[in-house]
Amino acid sequence: MTSVIRATGTTSGDTGTTSGASGDVASGVTAAAPMRAAADGERRAARTTGGGPGRSSWVIRAASLLTVLGVWQVLTATDARIGLRFDRLPSPAEVAAELTRQLGTGVYYLDLAQSVIRILSGFALAALLGVACGVLVARSRRFADVLLPPIEVVRPIPAIAMVPIAILLFPTDEQGIVFITFAAAFFPIMVSTRHAVRALPTLWEDAVRTLGGRRRHVLANVVLPGALPGIFGGLSVGMGVAWICVISAEMISGELGVGYRTWRAYTVVDYPGVIVGMATIGVLGWLTSAAVERLGRRLTRWLPRAEGSGA
Repeated sequence: MTSVIRATGTTSGDTGTTSGASGDVASGVTAAAPMRAAADGERRAARTTGGGPGRSSWVIRAASLLTVLGVWQVLTATDARIGLRFDRLPSPAEVAAELTRQLGTGVYYLDLAQSVIRILSGFALAALLGVACGVLVARSRRFADVLLPPIEVVRPIPAIAMVPIAILLFPTDEQGIVFITFAAAFFPIMVSTRHAVRALPTLWEDAVRTLGGRRRHVLANVVLPGALPGIFGGLSVGMGVAWICVISAEMISGELGVGYRTWRAYTVVDYPGVIVGMATIGVLGWLTSAAVERLGRRLTRWLPRAEGSGA
């Protein structure tokens, strides 16, 4: 734009120069037109597909799931023993019948709500503190010296191994289960955030400071946006680990929840009920992880996408 203004501004002074500059501008515009058209086409395609799998991908995924269910049905119906004893496993039809029965009871939805509340509470705390702590230890040597030693000592301890400590520390089992969920998600989020912030090019920060930006401007306009892909990678991992640990904690010390109900079904030899609980856990974990990933894609639309990366 500046070259165009300068070229047109010299019209009254030098006709030859003006015509030469105009020719350069025209040729530049002509050369750039295909590039702009291609970029516009990519943006339209991204808006159309939403960055996710297409219709054919969903068909393939549904067929894959149905194939697994079909093989499971055949193996259990024929009482197959091919290294594994499928004759003792409930069939998909029996599991579906048990699921239908549970869907008609209020206890199923109460357990569902209890587990979701625990996950959301613990995960929200872990996301808030994990991102804040990750940024602090990556940006400040003093905070790193103070916070990293206890974090690195506690991090290798499985969160489920902290159940006895949670029972001793917290006055109610509910608070202890939320703490276990928080501990499970905190460390993946914190470590991913720290590495993402450290990997940012220093040139970006230098550019903001050269333009007069202060520390808060660097944090808001460089650090957090630049680290978002790594942060959401940690959030996705943290959500999966949190589900593993909250279900385990519910089995050990819970009175409600999907994990507690699944363990209770096992103790009374209700194997269809066990698989219903497992399937419920899988669906809940998939939905929450997909929600985190979808939010991450929305907040990082400015990133270049490789073909097929929305899967």
